[in-house]
Amino acid sequence: MAKISFLGLGVMGGPMAGHLASKGHDVTVYNRTPEKAEAWVRRHGGRSAPTPAAAAEGADAVFSCVGADADLEAVTLGAQGAFAAMREGALFVDHTTVSAEIARRLAAEGGERRLLVVDAPVSGGQAGAENGTLSIMCGGTRAAMDRARPLMEAYAARIVHIGEAGAGQQTKMVNQIAIAGAIQGVAEALRFAQASGLDADKVFEAVSAGAAGSWQMSNRWATMARDEFDFGFAVNWMRKDLGLALQEARANGATLPVAALVDQFYAEVQQMGGARQDTSSIIRRLGR
Repeated sequence: MAKISFLGLGVMGGPMAGHLASKGHDVTVYNRTPEKAEAWVRRHGGRSAPTPAAAAEGADAVFSCVGADADLEAVTLGAQGAFAAMREGALFVDHTTVSAEIARRLAAEGGERRLLVVDAPVSGGQAGAENGTLSIMCGGTRAAMDRARPLMEAYAARIVHIGEAGAGQQTKMVNQIAIAGAIQGVAEALRFAQASGLDADKVFEAVSAGAAGSWQMSNRWATMARDEFDFGFAVNWMRKDLGLALQEARANGATLPVAALVDQFYAEVQQMGGARQDTSSIIRRLGR
């Protein structure tokens, strides 16, 4: 069993750290809000630490799942960051969705400190984290992946090594670009069905098993029809992720007209008060 530290105990990080503890690993946690770390310890055991550096000291592996680039930089390279406290040969795995730029920077910084670094954003949402069925897309060296994979298997159903540092983050951008188009399509289809006076449940039964079917349709059609959005992946986070994809596209020359348009639609949802609602709330801007 490994000595592990986990930085960030939000709706994703908390369950992932819990799965590691349930496998018998010695887990020390850090969270910006200490009360959340203490609550995690009461539920899962292990211990909490007051800083990322204190959590990482002596660890075989350090995992992080925080908010954005600035948060990740703070817990790794900041004044009380984990990197300075990690021993040579230790593993660092980041599950935050961030820019490919900072993923490459951490890989370079880690290399200089003789650390093994993997950028490993996830897909599957809160339910996937809680059920241990996440999909993980990874960037880093083969040696780093060989160390990380057995640990990540505690909470993942699929782990794919895409390529070098930053490739995991770029793949997560692919994931979010695809979701943006899919959820907008489902929203328009549902509103069309409602405007036509069709039974939404019967329409779903008819079309969901064919070529129109998708995860978004299977998991969001019914709640969208009932105007239920207070759950799931928040619009704020989706806008952050689409912003990363659009930024990367400007650098690599890709054209993302639909993603850019859906990002604007989500800005409207934010203005309507839906910043913390699920991404399926994009249907709100279509009216009834």
